[in-house]
Amino acid sequence: MLIYIKNMVCLRCKMAVQSVLEGLRIEYTSIELGRVNLPTALLPEQQDKLAEGLQHYQLELMENKKQILTEQIKVTIMELFATPGQEMLLKLSEHLCNQFPYDYTYLSNIFSETEGTTIERFYITYRIERVKELMLYESLTIKEISYRLNFSSVAHLSHQFKKVTGQTPATFRKLCANEDFVWRTCE
Repeated sequence: MLIYIKNMVCLRCKMAVQSVLEGLRIEYTSIELGRVNLPTALLPEQQDKLAEGLQHYQLELMENKKQILTEQIKVTIMELFATPGQEMLLKLSEHLCNQFPYDYTYLSNIFSETEGTTIERFYITYRIERVKELMLYESLTIKEISYRLNFSSVAHLSHQFKKVTGQTPATFRKLCANEDFVWRTCE
C-alpha cells in the first residue's frame, strides 16, 4: 500500500518520516520522496497517529488525488536535478507526459489549481534553489553550475537567477560569505 506525504522533498524529511514510522512501530518497505510503501494498510487509529506525528515536521498525509499528482510532478522535477550532469534530452512538458498517463494540459491545470503557480514557474524556482545549493555547499563556479544544471549558457543562468532572486549570483555569493547569513528556501 502506498501512502503519499506532502512536502517530503529532502533527505531530512525522509529521515523524519522514518523516525515517525519507527516510533509508531509501523512497518514499511521503502521511503521515497513524497511516498512510503507499506506492506499492509493502516488502521484508522494508526493513520491518525501517523498524521499527528508528521505534523510535528510540517509534513502531511495526502488523500486528495489532485494533491498526490501535484506532489508526484514536483518529485519528478526534483529528480531531474538529482544526478549531476544528467542532460535533459526532452522538453519538460514531454518528460512529464512520458512519466504520467496524462497530457500536459491536464497536468498543468491540476498543478496550477493545487499549487497556485505553474509547473514552469516551479521548475525555474527549484532550479535556482539548486544553483544556490551548489554555490553554497559545493562552492562550484557559475560556469560549472551552468553545465551541471543544463543551462544554455552562463548568461542564461545569471539572467534567470536575477529574475527569481532579484540579485546576481555574485551578489548572492558575497552575501553567503557573511557570517550572519541565514539561507531560507522559497517554499
